[in-house]
Amino acid sequence: MNDIPDPAPGLGLDTASGDTGYRVLARKYRPSTFADLIGQEAMVRTISNAFEAGRIPQAWILTGVRGVGKTTTARILARALNYELPDGSVTGPTIHMPALGVHCRAIMDSRHVDVIEMDAASHNGVDDIRQINEAVRYAPVSARYKVYILDEVHMVTTQGFNALLKTLEEPPPHAKFIFATTEIRKVPVTVLSRCQRFDLRRVDADALVGHLERIATQEGIAAETEALALIARAAEGSVRDSLSLLDQAIAHAAGRITAEDVRRMLGLADRGRVVDLFEALMKGDIAAALTELRAQYDAGADPAVVLTDLAEFTHLVTRVKIVPAVAEDRSLAEVERTRARAFAAGLSMRILSRAWQMLFKGLGDVQAAPKPIAAAEMVLVRIAYAADLPTPDEALRVLADMNGADSRSAPAPHNGAPAGGPAASRFETVRGGARTALQPVATNSVPVARTAEAQPSAPALVLGRFEDLVALAEERRDLPMRTALERDLRLVRFEDGRLEIALEPAAPRTLVNDISRKLGEWTGRPWMVVVSSEPGQPTLRAQAEALQAERELGVQADPLVRKVLARFPGAQIVAVRIGEADALTADTGAVDEPPPDDSTTFGEPDDRDDDY
Repeated sequence: MNDIPDPAPGLGLDTASGDTGYRVLARKYRPSTFADLIGQEAMVRTISNAFEAGRIPQAWILTGVRGVGKTTTARILARALNYELPDGSVTGPTIHMPALGVHCRAIMDSRHVDVIEMDAASHNGVDDIRQINEAVRYAPVSARYKVYILDEVHMVTTQGFNALLKTLEEPPPHAKFIFATTEIRKVPVTVLSRCQRFDLRRVDADALVGHLERIATQEGIAAETEALALIARAAEGSVRDSLSLLDQAIAHAAGRITAEDVRRMLGLADRGRVVDLFEALMKGDIAAALTELRAQYDAGADPAVVLTDLAEFTHLVTRVKIVPAVAEDRSLAEVERTRARAFAAGLSMRILSRAWQMLFKGLGDVQAAPKPIAAAEMVLVRIAYAADLPTPDEALRVLADMNGADSRSAPAPHNGAPAGGPAASRFETVRGGARTALQPVATNSVPVARTAEAQPSAPALVLGRFEDLVALAEERRDLPMRTALERDLRLVRFEDGRLEIALEPAAPRTLVNDISRKLGEWTGRPWMVVVSSEPGQPTLRAQAEALQAERELGVQADPLVRKVLARFPGAQIVAVRIGEADALTADTGAVDEPPPDDSTTFGEPDDRDDDY
C-alpha cells in the first residue's frame, strides 16, 4: 500500500507543456494507482471489492482535509474506469493497472477529452451545471466512460445542485460523476444520497515519516528521522503538505536535513527545551520557566508556537497516562517518549487537565496580544502558581486536619512568588534517567493544619441586623443566597441566633432549610429560622425600588431639573445616583440642598444643535 510510484513512466510530468525542468515533490510522487495511496486502506478495499463484483456506482463523493488525496483518488478512479491496453486484453474497468494504458497519461495529466475536471469554486452556477446536463447525453469520444470530476463541489449554488439532481440520479450508462470537497456539511443531503461517500482520513504521522524517508532516499537526500518527524507532525496528516515542507527543508538545509534546520524553518522550539519548560511549570519554578521561554524567544521561537508545543506535550502526557502504548509512536522524539512516561507516572489527571485548560485559554490571549511574549509570560506565571495549589482532594484533607482529623502531610497553597532558586513545590523531579519520581517535598512554609492547631479558636460570629446577614452572604460570595434574602424573604423579627420571616409566594421550598444551614456554617453555631404568619416588612428589593422611585420623584420636583427637562424635550431621567453626603443625610433624616457631587443622569435628548 505504501509503494512509491516509479517516476520513470512520467505519470506526474507536465507532458502537456513539454516542461522537463524541476518538478516539486508533491507532483513528482503523486500516486497513480490505488496501491500508491497511503493511509486509505478502507477506501481502497471498498472500491476494489466493488470493481471486482461489478457493482460500480454512478457517482462518488470524496471528502477530507486538504492534501489527503481527494483529487488524486478521483483521477485514479477515472483511470481505472477507462483502463485499456493497446493490445485490447482489458475489456472492462479494473483496479489492476500494472502498466500505462491507452488513456492513462492523458487522464493523469488532466487533458483527456472524456475526463472533464471542473473547479466548482469558479464554475458553480446553474448555467455551468446545465452545460454538464447537455453534454452528458453524448457518448465518450474515445474512452469507455465519460467522467466528470467536480472539485470543491460544496461551492455549487443551491440552484446548481437542483439542476444536477435528476442527471445525478439517472445518468446515461456511459457517464460517471466524482465529487471532491473539504466541506461535506455544505453539500445538500439530496446530493449525498445519490453518491457513494468516502471519507479520506488523515495519514498517521508514523506512516508519513516512512513515506518521507523513502522519498528522501530516492532523491538522494540525507535526513534525520527526527527532522522528518517534525515535518510529518507539522503536516497534520496531509501528504501534500508534508511533501511541500520536505521540498522547503531540502532548499533550506542545502545538504543534510537536520532537526535544527526544520525547527528554524518552521519557527519551532526544541522539543527537549519544551519538556524542560513543562518541568519548570509543574515544579512551580517561575524564574526558570520565564528564563527558558525568553531563551527560546531570543532563538527565534514564536511565543504562540511555544505554548502550542506545551499544550501538545501536556496532551501527550495525558494520553500516555491513560494508554502507555502511545509513547511508542515513531513520530515522537526520544526525549518526549522517555520523559512523558515519567511525568505520566508522577502527575495526577487533575493537574494535567488544569494545565491544558490554562494553556488552551492562554493561547488565544497570546495570539490577540500586541506583545505576544509578554502575554505568554503571564500565562506561564498563572500555570506555575496553579501547579503549586492543592488539588480538591488535598484541600479536603487540609480541612479535615483543621477540624481535628488525623494530621497528614498536605501541600499548602502557594501564597507568594518564589524568591531566588526553585520554588517551594509539591513535586521534585529527578532528571537524567528513564524514571522520574515526583513526590511531595518539604517546604519552608508552615503547613496549614499545624498553623490552625497553633491558633486559638476564633470567636463565634455575631449578627446584629438582618442587613448584616445579607452582607455576610455577599462576603461569602453566595450570590443565590444573597438574592433570595433580598427578593424572597420578608423580615418579621431578627435577633442573634433567631430569624423570624415571612416568605414570598415565589420563594423556593427549601429556602428555610438553606438559610438555617448556611447560618450554621457561617457563624459556627445553630440558628432557629421560623416562618411567621405575620406579613412582615417589605422585601429588601421592594424597599430599594420604593426608595429609588421616591428619589426620582424628588428630583423631578427640583426647579433646576424641571428647567432642563423643559429645555430639552424628550429627555428622561434614567438614574439618580446619591452621593456620600446624601447618604449621610438620608441616614440621619436631615434634608439639605443636594451637594455639588450629586448627579442626575438624563436620557438622550432630541437631535438639536441648540446651545444651552
